[in-house]
Amino acid sequence: MAHGVAHQLIASHLVDGEMTPGEEIALRIDQTLTQDATGTLVMQELEALGLDRVQTEVSVQYVDHNLLQADEKNAEDHAYLRSAARRFGLWYSQPGNGVSHPTHMQRFGKPGKTMIGSDSHTPACGSLGMLAIGVGGLEVAMAITGKPLSIRMPEIWGVELTGELPPWCSAKDVILEMLRRHGTKGGTNRIIEYHGAGLANLTAMDRHVITNMGAELGATTSVFPADEEVRRFLAGEGREEDFTELVAEDGASYDVTEHIDLSELEPLIAQPSSPGNVVPVREVAGTPVGQVVIGSSANPGLRDFAIAARIVAGRQTHPGVSFDVNPTSRPILADLTRWGGTTSLIAAGARLHQSGCLGCIGMGQAPAPGTNSLRTFPRNFPGRSGGGPDDQVWLCSPETAAASALRGEITDPRTLAEELDLTWGDLELPEPTVIPGMLEEPPPADEARHEELVKGPNISGLPDFEPFPDAFEVPVLLAVGDDISTDDISPAGAEALPFRSNVPALARFAFTRIDPDYPANAEEIKDTTGHAIVGGSNYGQGSSREHAAICPRWLGLRVVVAESFARIHWQNLANFGILALEFTGEDDREKVAQGATLSFSDLHDQLQQGSEIVGQVDGTEFTFRHQLSERQVRMVLDGGLIRQLAEDKA
Repeated sequence: MAHGVAHQLIASHLVDGEMTPGEEIALRIDQTLTQDATGTLVMQELEALGLDRVQTEVSVQYVDHNLLQADEKNAEDHAYLRSAARRFGLWYSQPGNGVSHPTHMQRFGKPGKTMIGSDSHTPACGSLGMLAIGVGGLEVAMAITGKPLSIRMPEIWGVELTGELPPWCSAKDVILEMLRRHGTKGGTNRIIEYHGAGLANLTAMDRHVITNMGAELGATTSVFPADEEVRRFLAGEGREEDFTELVAEDGASYDVTEHIDLSELEPLIAQPSSPGNVVPVREVAGTPVGQVVIGSSANPGLRDFAIAARIVAGRQTHPGVSFDVNPTSRPILADLTRWGGTTSLIAAGARLHQSGCLGCIGMGQAPAPGTNSLRTFPRNFPGRSGGGPDDQVWLCSPETAAASALRGEITDPRTLAEELDLTWGDLELPEPTVIPGMLEEPPPADEARHEELVKGPNISGLPDFEPFPDAFEVPVLLAVGDDISTDDISPAGAEALPFRSNVPALARFAFTRIDPDYPANAEEIKDTTGHAIVGGSNYGQGSSREHAAICPRWLGLRVVVAESFARIHWQNLANFGILALEFTGEDDREKVAQGATLSFSDLHDQLQQGSEIVGQVDGTEFTFRHQLSERQVRMVLDGGLIRQLAEDKA
């Protein structure tokens, strides 16, 4: 049987298991990525695991999320991360260098390699023919110590691309089309592999836009082949020697198939408040806009900023619009300036921000209440922008964003181009700038062993959780609906995220967007009964941040019962000793309200004997199910992975 790129990548790194969809497999990991919002916990986990030196080929710690230094907390974390990177042997990227994903792609991405990252948009490096997967921080910590990654073998979803994008459409419209068709759950337990003649018309950075937002489909990862375009990209970065061709074999077959004719696409936009709520721009044209933001990991290359600069050049953006631009990296800002685009943007009214994630994670650029904010970002979950739970955030391409900034209302860029006689074509961009020494190389091992970890007062240790009880009775402290995101569980933003290294302090923000009293109510009973949470489908979608598991666990969360779980959060729950159960009956979810009492007995035997778990809801027997492997069952019963490893060493 002929195989595609994803199958070849998995086969070449398979350590254990059978490559049958749904079966657990273990993969050797070559590279890791951590960023500051999640990396502080990873570094604390490396301390707890007793690591001396990284065991991967390349591991990099980026600082790109929490760049605002309104007080000392973020600066403390940055100092800790740099010292930990030096101590354990990771590369370090300082604040202002750029967003982790495109920076990693430019400096370290290699076709044929595997990578995991404690950020859900890690799959962006699939643009280079890598198997790049977003996971929880504890999985990354384990990989850094040389352990394989255990995941369920996904289905391979082959998406054939043909044709060429029409004028005023770009890569963002390709991934928005996938989201329009399939929503935020369509990629669950699947790897999306793009192939076909249409690849010839997509640059490596275009492909990054698409693989980056494959996370919004719920996919395990997305991959493109390593072809001549990837060779050209690496040559431009001064790394042609890192190129290895990796393409699908002739006649490669896929578990699921799809076709997109690029020539039939039109400008698309995701309405508030889900990346899957996609419609053509023309259908919502004329909607007033108060803010337009360009930048984020979904705008990895110079082209996205240059096309915006071309559209607004010589014109003024609408006076009622805040036009915000944060270039993705320091080299892109240098190239944009060399090309002349920085001047065009500033002259048109743009507010230029530093390179980093910023508004995408709610760290600045929050919109005013009742204001429609158009963003070229990957996500628009409620409240993620930092502008409140009722923010109105839309996701679109740079073309649509720039056109709308000029008009002060959502504008189809094709309409604007016709009105202003704008030309579409080659932007004649310069060769990319490579800044030597931009990232700090780790010191030699002998020197690193003498490195002191720098810990300010806001950096706490990891909590020590007890083993999972065999029987318990807990109240349902919170009952929530479908598509609860990790932003709902553990909010990002300028108020909460600076406490990312301080679990007890960060736990005070848990679920407060849904129930402001949840932290206090949970803490009151955490040392007596603990509690349960009930959810709908796709519980825990979005960010990979394991704070969304560890903070509720610190507050006494024992079990989450939902209709279904997002992949990364489901694994994070197990990592910290929280039992994830699913309803078995179609209307069971409706029968379990907030305030109900859940009780279980003989849980240890039940978990080890099969997938069905019998419990009671207010005295009535219910049957639930779990999807944990034997390895994960043991992890939960031991109270989480770190406690399990500590006991194994004892």
